[in-house]
Amino acid sequence: MSYPVNEKQVIRDCKIGEGTKIWNFVNMYECEIGKDSMVGTFVEIQAGVKIGDRTRIQSHTFICELVTIGSDVFVGHGVMFINDTMPPQPEREKWKTTTIEDGASVGSNTTLLPVVIGKDSVVGAGSVVTKDVPAGAVVAGNPARIMRFKDGYGSE
Repeated sequence: MSYPVNEKQVIRDCKIGEGTKIWNFVNMYECEIGKDSMVGTFVEIQAGVKIGDRTRIQSHTFICELVTIGSDVFVGHGVMFINDTMPPQPEREKWKTTTIEDGASVGSNTTLLPVVIGKDSVVGAGSVVTKDVPAGAVVAGNPARIMRFKDGYGSE
């Protein structure tokens, strides 16, 4: 889908689903975003990123290459994704992936190292996530630790 570009946006070679809202001052290139999603002001989304349907990316978030975000996900303000754990690493094959599964919620000002955030999990604001988060887990802190599990989900 082509998207109207103005002087307040840089959107290049992206696939954007119907009903998705892109706010001003956004930098996106070579990425995919599903339908009925939202990308807030001052967000950067790099090449190869895939974002599902009905997902909200709040303002001031940086989503680097090698990130996949599912459907019905909430990403709070100022969330930083990292794909290079030993910067600066010019060898792209040494970069690592991050996946956020469907229904997860990531609080504002969280830093995500290359991890998997499980389905329906919650990451508390300001967390630094260094390890995978199981489905339905509620984690918080630096480093993020499991606080509890949502009803219907087991323990680790």
